Amino acid sequence: MTSGSVLLYGASGWIGGKLVDILAQQRIPCWKGEARIEDRHAVEGEILKWKPSFVINCAGKTGRPNVDWCETHRQETIRSNVTGALTLTDVCAQHGVHLTHFATGCIYQYDDAHPAHSGIGFKEDDVPNFKGSFYSRTKVMLEDLLQAYPSILILRLRMPISEHLAEPRNFITKITNYAKVVNVPNSVTVLPDLLPVAVDMITRGIVGTYNFTNPGTITHNEILDLYTKYVDNTFTYSNFTLEEQAKVLKAERSNNELDVSKLTRLYPAIPHIHKSIHAILIQMRHNLDASRTRPTDQYSD
Repeated sequence: MTSGSVLLYGASGWIGGKLVDILAQQRIPCWKGEARIEDRHAVEGEILKWKPSFVINCAGKTGRPNVDWCETHRQETIRSNVTGALTLTDVCAQHGVHLTHFATGCIYQYDDAHPAHSGIGFKEDDVPNFKGSFYSRTKVMLEDLLQAYPSILILRLRMPISEHLAEPRNFITKITNYAKVVNVPNSVTVLPDLLPVAVDMITRGIVGTYNFTNPGTITHNEILDLYTKYVDNTFTYSNFTLEEQAKVLKAERSNNELDVSKLTRLYPAIPHIHKSIHAILIQMRHNLDASRTRPTDQYSD
């Protein structure tokens, strides 16, 4: 076995690509998995070929342009999100290889025990209560099945954010292009804060399920107001209600706060979202200036 080596599935995706870059920066050998993760024979062949210390799964169907796609492509979604992920898990278990699944926290919805704005977040062992989208249903199915495999790491991301506006999967990029947005507090994952933590957890061989977001919550309006301040002072937006949103979507959307106390006990330096979002948007503006695609001349005071 090559010490500290990684076999990564989903390397061509947004988050997978960022992990490849971090692993390269840290000089951790990384091979990009080419097999379809539902193809057991091919996956096993790659594990035997590369003999990795760690396998990372970033593959899966989230839908293009959004999770509504999964409502009409159910077999493809199951094949990747359930069958493929479970196949990869089982092969890694049989070969004694540590596996990390990049999962989702969009399996919960605010309820009477976890009301919005309360600061009471869903913990890792709370039973999922959101099945309003087929995408989320497949993720709930998978997590239930993965309980039979105790030696894996599950990281639940939500609404991932980066400092690059040109990245279409960036939650900030998404909501700046919506005609209207809801104004609901949510836990979100700031990738520059959390992905280096993920690599550390993986290489330490940590196992278990972790809510993988920054501490605290932030609303769509709070993000967009700061976007207007730091990035584009000509930007405007408008709101609509959750009921109005539901009329234009095929699937419901999850809104929740995740309790990250389990994660922050290991990594107390992870910044609160209200601190991190300022830094991300300032960096986003710097990146735009550097690429000479400035939306405005200066940000507002």
